[in-house]
Amino acid sequence: MRSRTASTNFGLRFFYFAFACLLYSIWRAVDLLVQVELTGEYEHSPIVTADNTLTLLKKETGIG
Repeated sequence: MRSRTASTNFGLRFFYFAFACLLYSIWRAVDLLVQVELTGEYEHSPIVTADNTLTLLKKETGIG
């Protein structure tokens, strides 16, 4: 699902882009660390997926 913005403000649109890049980079770094911790090596297919994360959050918080 992609977010929509109709803003013509360059600063706001750049912030959305930079924030999305930051979140993606954090997700990939966490996935790398989890893979190395669990298996001792890194494969390009992610272990930490959105589905796994949402399932864990539902289980831990009871929300959902």
